[in-house]
Amino acid sequence: MNTMKRQLGLSMVELLIALAISSFLILGITQVYIDNKRSYVFQQNQANNLENGRFATLTLNHYLGKAGYRRNPSSLLEIVFPSRAAADGCQAFDAGHAITGLATDQGAGFCIRYQPQVSGELDCQGEASSVEYDEAFPSTPAVEDDLTVLAFKYEPGAALQQGRLLCKSLNAASPQYSELLAGIADLRLDFGIGSADVLEKEVSSYIPQADWTPDDGAIRSVRYALLLASREGQRDSDDSKVLSDWLAVASTATRTRLQKADKKSIYQVASSTQTVRNFMP
Repeated sequence: MNTMKRQLGLSMVELLIALAISSFLILGITQVYIDNKRSYVFQQNQANNLENGRFATLTLNHYLGKAGYRRNPSSLLEIVFPSRAAADGCQAFDAGHAITGLATDQGAGFCIRYQPQVSGELDCQGEASSVEYDEAFPSTPAVEDDLTVLAFKYEPGAALQQGRLLCKSLNAASPQYSELLAGIADLRLDFGIGSADVLEKEVSSYIPQADWTPDDGAIRSVRYALLLASREGQRDSDDSKVLSDWLAVASTATRTRLQKADKKSIYQVASSTQTVRNFMP
């Protein structure tokens, strides 16, 4: 009589087959997770670049839109905006001019001036103007001390995403730059100029900011482009189409700096052209 009990359970072969199938399933799920995480990180960095780009263009357009503002439209530009010698990193303002470039040793940037619209108007550093208005359209001629004069400068960082746009008020007793925007890998500026006659409001050509001098004439429009960078190590491939297109028209020094500092960040470009008040139709 056979008293041997029958064994129930998985055989070694069945167990190995189950482990093999489970391994393939785990690998597939892991790959899906990695791909989704990579896509999520990419989208988040692009969203951050897009948000920074929108904020940057809104901010720059806001201040560029103030350049050349005068409270009394009947006042002559040459009277409201008298000539101003080069100072505090800005090139000279000719009479009637509302925008000038930074000095050649200051890098990319520009300087603007305008009359405050209201009493105690805040500048880019949050300081209130000392000008007080008691009538809508002042009948007395404006003086140079009534003008708000601001300087904007791009400062590269050790890492591309640490580049900053700085601002300072030349009305302060000791003008010092403070951060206005961050996350900027590079800034490109062109100044639109036209005829020396202020009444002929037309841009005939654009000059790179580094090449412009007051002798070239009044700046009628400002064309700028910002290269925005995410955190490092967010890009899978070695190449970036956005960065390659930017480098194709960059100067040799800028190309070398960007290529050397690139650590697989994700890039995006924000650009705009802003006409100068009272200098364009």
